[in-house]
Amino acid sequence: MAVTLILAFVALFILGFPVVIAIAVPALLYVILSGFPLELVAQRMTYALDSFPLVAVPVFIFAGSLMNQAGITSYIYRFAHTLGGRVPGGLAQVNVIGSLIFAGTSGAALADMGGLGRIEIRAMVRSGFSPAYAAAITGASAVVGPIFPPSIPLVIYGAATSTSIVQLLIGGIMPALLYTGLLMLTVVWLAYKYNHPRAERWPTFRQIWATFVPALPALLAPVLLVGGMLDGLFTPTEAASITVAYILLITVIFYGGITWERLRFALFDAVKTTSAVLIIVAAAAVFGWVMAIEQLPQIFTRALLSLSTDPLMLLLIVNILLLIVGMFLDSTTATLLVAPLVMAPLTMAGVDPVHLGIIFVFNLMIGLLTPPMGLGLFLLSHIAGVSMWAVLRAVLPFYIPLIVSLIIITLWPDLSLWLPKMMR
Repeated sequence: MAVTLILAFVALFILGFPVVIAIAVPALLYVILSGFPLELVAQRMTYALDSFPLVAVPVFIFAGSLMNQAGITSYIYRFAHTLGGRVPGGLAQVNVIGSLIFAGTSGAALADMGGLGRIEIRAMVRSGFSPAYAAAITGASAVVGPIFPPSIPLVIYGAATSTSIVQLLIGGIMPALLYTGLLMLTVVWLAYKYNHPRAERWPTFRQIWATFVPALPALLAPVLLVGGMLDGLFTPTEAASITVAYILLITVIFYGGITWERLRFALFDAVKTTSAVLIIVAAAAVFGWVMAIEQLPQIFTRALLSLSTDPLMLLLIVNILLLIVGMFLDSTTATLLVAPLVMAPLTMAGVDPVHLGIIFVFNLMIGLLTPPMGLGLFLLSHIAGVSMWAVLRAVLPFYIPLIVSLIIITLWPDLSLWLPKMMR
């Protein structure tokens, strides 16, 4: 029955049905054919959504949308432009710096691509970069969003596996900085190889100060967020609400406020995105319950441990599995379906759940830039006005820092666990 369930999911997915339908229909048929009451479906879905950690998801989504609608992203971009415009790579380096800063409030790669990415791509094209390359570096830099706190995928992973969300978010800081550094080195290499344009002179202190002061209130948001969680002042869920309150406050005090129309649009965008995420969470809860009834996690655990009990070998197998899964499923669906399966065998082998969580999410972020699904590729091609294959060709060099970062994160657990261990 478990095999039939999975095959039905795969068949519906291949036939082009929405992911939530592909998940829900096989699970619903299982409940009916097995004689369980239909009320159980509603109970499992409600139980899955009745989760305090998941409250952070819509609030962080709203925070990113609010920053875009209030125009705060433009101040972040101008400051990053002043800092990195003269560095080899020019606006490509600005793109990387801006994404790291924006990651401190949005927590989502697609929010970075769709918000700050529009400004970055437009500016890069005006400066002489090709639209495909501008889209490619935007996608490669946006990957840092779900690794650096706050991170919506890490929140969902923590809720799905009962792992400390605070430690997951703090554990993502060093891997995010590692990847950002390697990405900037790749941009330098490409800049010298293809003679990419950059600013003619280094900025003066006055120019840096002139863009730093307007951006400072926004720059303090990640400091407030990370510092509060490190000091134990608030939980990630509370941190999300504090972040929104802080953004609203600085919007009114420093950035001239926000119109009711834009605020309403930000709320509508947050509700729409949240609905798309949480309906998958609810459907996956029923699917996961069916898998538990059929003892699929136990079967998968025995199968995986029969291959090897060495933690490094198991991590290698899981990396390959997740890279394949990320090509076809969005991060939310993949996390809810696959995380409970791989959690048990790897923790039994001695892998730290926080370390596994960082590896898990990083793999799925690579999937955003990998066909055939590649949601990030579709969004970027739309923004840049070029074909998806043109964006993919331009993305190819950036797989180098992505894969190298993944290897280092996998082989060096302390990179992810150093800060969480300090908290413990």
